[in-house]
This record gives sequence, structure tokens and C-alpha cells, in this order.
Amino acid sequence: MADMNMEIKEHMEVVGSDGQHVGTVDKLEGDNIKLTRNDSPDGKHHRITMDQVDTIEGGRLVLMHKADEITSKWGQSGESDDSQTQGAIAGQ
Repeated sequence: MADMNMEIKEHMEVVGSDGQHVGTVDKLEGDNIKLTRNDSPDGKHHRITMDQVDTIEGGRLVLMHKADEITSKWGQSGESDDSQTQGAIAGQ
């Protein structure tokens, strides 16, 4: 996991397992990847936990779940501007 942290860079594209765009890395915050709000559909920051990352491939961060599975949970249950996405996928 530490090796992967070293490979994650600001402005790296984040995609779901289906290759669809999820967001862009803003910065790392411990075991969380903070995404930029500029390309977020709701204009808010969201975070992805490191345990949701499958691999880094072709300069892109690839998640274990499809993009719509990740983004469909954003904004539910009154998330704030800096809420975390961890555990948002059913079964986690």
C-alpha cells in the first residue's frame, strides 16, 4: 500500500473498474485520496479510501468498483463538502 501511495500524484485521473471517469486527485490525506471539486458533478470535494483502489495503470488510478457505483452514493445521507466516500459501496 505504501508503494502505491508513492505513485499517486496530484491531478491524476481516477476511473472506475469500467474505465469511466470518477474524478481527479487533489491530494492524499493519510489513507484517503481527496478528489478535486472542479470536475465533481456536485461541485464538492469527495474522498476515496485507499482500500477502494485496485491499481495504477497508464497514469490513471483504477478503482475496484464501477464509476457509477462510486458517484451515485455522493450526496446521499447529507454528505458535507468534505465528507468521505468510504463504505459507500454496498457490502463494504
